[in-house]
Amino acid sequence: MTAGSGSSAVTAVADGVLESALDDRAGRVAPASIVAVCERGEVRGVRTHGHPRGDDGSTTRETVFRIASMSKSFLAATVLALRDRGLLDLQAPITEYLPDVRARYRGDSAVLTGELLLSNRSGLGEDNAWVDRHLGATREDIAAVFAEGVLLAAAPGTTYQYSNLGQSLLGRVVEVVTGRAVEDVVRDTLIVPLGLHRTAHAPDPYRAEDLAGGFRTFDDGATFLSEPFVGSGALGCIGSMFSTVDDIATWMWFLGSAFADEPLAPEVLAPSSRREMQQPRTPIPVPSAMFDGRDLAGAGYGYGLFVEEDRRFGRVVQHSGGLPGFSAHMRWHAATGTGVVAFGNSDEFAARRVAGAALQAVLERTDAPSAVVHPWTETVRAAQAIDAAMLDGLSAADYPFLAGHVLQDVPAKVRDARLGAQQAEVGGVRAYQPPFAERVVTAANEAELRWRILGERADLRVEVRLVGIAVPLVQSVNVVVVGSGESLTVDELPAAADHHRVVLPTW
Repeated sequence: MTAGSGSSAVTAVADGVLESALDDRAGRVAPASIVAVCERGEVRGVRTHGHPRGDDGSTTRETVFRIASMSKSFLAATVLALRDRGLLDLQAPITEYLPDVRARYRGDSAVLTGELLLSNRSGLGEDNAWVDRHLGATREDIAAVFAEGVLLAAAPGTTYQYSNLGQSLLGRVVEVVTGRAVEDVVRDTLIVPLGLHRTAHAPDPYRAEDLAGGFRTFDDGATFLSEPFVGSGALGCIGSMFSTVDDIATWMWFLGSAFADEPLAPEVLAPSSRREMQQPRTPIPVPSAMFDGRDLAGAGYGYGLFVEEDRRFGRVVQHSGGLPGFSAHMRWHAATGTGVVAFGNSDEFAARRVAGAALQAVLERTDAPSAVVHPWTETVRAAQAIDAAMLDGLSAADYPFLAGHVLQDVPAKVRDARLGAQQAEVGGVRAYQPPFAERVVTAANEAELRWRILGERADLRVEVRLVGIAVPLVQSVNVVVVGSGESLTVDELPAAADHHRVVLPTW
């Protein structure tokens, strides 16, 4: 175990988490592997295993593994960078750039756009097994496949299907609009500016002793067969890359920091474009085996990335990579920037399972928030004023900051009677109330706030919701009875929003 620099709650739990994640099965089915816990781009802990080339050499933090389809995030970011520069239009038919592409759905011609291809809803069917062995096909070979006509397995824009062939068309578009090889464009657009010195599309830049070789097992790790690198040709832009855990930690935080107060390297790719990548654009049904049984409220594919909505921890962004001889996975928690990278040099390694278990354990052991919300100043002022009015026993008719419809929808006399009954139910409101900030429960977003008013036998939970007009006003006020110190009523189901960290403004 080699800990990263810095001290944090994540560092404190990393050792135990990694020991559990890199379990007996993971160690058995791959000759070599590595798992790293990261926080905001810094590696906080690493655990390595085995011999990456089947010789006496040991896996180290610097060992280079093939990351396969994790490459798609680099392709997607490059495409968006070119779009931002006005060089391509994701809404335009792909034939504007590649006129020989032919697609058919139920016998009729179909229109594919860059946006549909990037978000895996073009109608092109899942093709992993076929593409793995055609990664080195020439541009002429793949162009011929599309010129002959491809059959769509669903109507364009209607459903998620993971299409490597489809996304490879974006690589060809990059080449058309730049006049350069897509690998060179990715390198100059992202890899060099971000200092990812150990990331490349081919094994050529690395010393042989730094590269993990690929292996396969058909007897649960009892024996291994060497698996040569699958070549890199026309489809290489969607799956040929190599990297290290440190470079991927940097890459994850470059993407994830788009949601932070000070995003990294805005000159490389606009934070707004990085946020686009991490929005679920194509729904994926859950539960699903592809998410390893996680308790998700929803999931979808963004641009080059999968997005999960965990019921407890909120948004997790991830992508796997798999080729004959290799299994890779990266995932990060949007609210905290905590992430995990896992590489193994066997396609039985199940890097997604390993990394998923590790990140879940880190989030649980650090009691990570599901999101960080900064309510508007107007939201907090309105909430404090209504809290003070309730504690002073004022009628709802005297609540400040209310939009005109609030007392039309529920008259003040009705509100007052309901609040009086609720106060009686909780045994009366306590004379002493802690400061408002200590009674805040959660905020679903910047326009909403929930807080408690403490009662003798139970508590009142008050919620205000503002409307975002030029001068925001309160559009709803709701009060419910909750148990002492509780945040939910007995009938409410837990949700990720219950664990948001609320940061109140200071003035």
